[in-house]
Amino acid sequence: MEVYGLVGNPVGHSLSPPMHEAAYEATGVDARYVTFEPELDAIADAIAGADALGVAGLNVTIPFKQDVLDLVEPDPLAERIGAVNTIDFGPDGPVGYNTDAAGVTRSLERHGVEIDGGSAVVVGAGGAGRAAAFALSDSGASVHVANRTAEKATTLAAVVPGATGGGLDTLERVEDADILVNATSVGMDAPDETPVPASYLHADLAVLDAVYAPLETRLLREAADVGAVTVDGAWMLLLQGVEAFERWTGLDAPVDEMNAALRAHLADG
Repeated sequence: MEVYGLVGNPVGHSLSPPMHEAAYEATGVDARYVTFEPELDAIADAIAGADALGVAGLNVTIPFKQDVLDLVEPDPLAERIGAVNTIDFGPDGPVGYNTDAAGVTRSLERHGVEIDGGSAVVVGAGGAGRAAAFALSDSGASVHVANRTAEKATTLAAVVPGATGGGLDTLERVEDADILVNATSVGMDAPDETPVPASYLHADLAVLDAVYAPLETRLLREAADVGAVTVDGAWMLLLQGVEAFERWTGLDAPVDEMNAALRAHLADG
């Protein structure tokens, strides 16, 4: 039996276990998915211990995505993003990937959104924002990053090919954009809040909100009201997990079964 899991602190809230366990059951993979919660200063020991114990793969979540970058051999995309959220413990040592980027592009593509040649606005320049900006740029979109701290947006834009950046006063770019990604937590703790004024939304826009609790944020409601394509945050969570499963096993992931398990647990709250 193979062991996969999630390392983070805290991890008690994670929805990854039911999603991956559903994938193993659907594909007949003899594996279990468990959670690990090392102390904040013990991540190096945790990764070394997992490798020594024969753990086959790990997902990595807050606050360790940047820390593990120096503990594995990152693939080029993870190195550019500056964060690892998936580790594969192969015969030549642990290799790190960032499947959050695939979570963005696969979510949009699944909803019929054409990325190549489009223009995108990413709100937020943190970890999710970095993954989204690189993913969209690599898929052929022109990217603008808008962030509360403008300097952080321009710093990110400087390393994303062709990207621009600015403060939240540049959100009017959404009026002419094809894709909008909310990569902040706005709308999670206060569901009546939105990171983008409704007046900037339009029917030719596709809106991906990384927030998945609640699934229907104010941003998505207002986007739907004007006829935009809306993609809730559970899709991004699901499809980054799908990418990890496929990297670990070499199999096509059972997306429908994983999606059903994820949404059932979200509904249970």
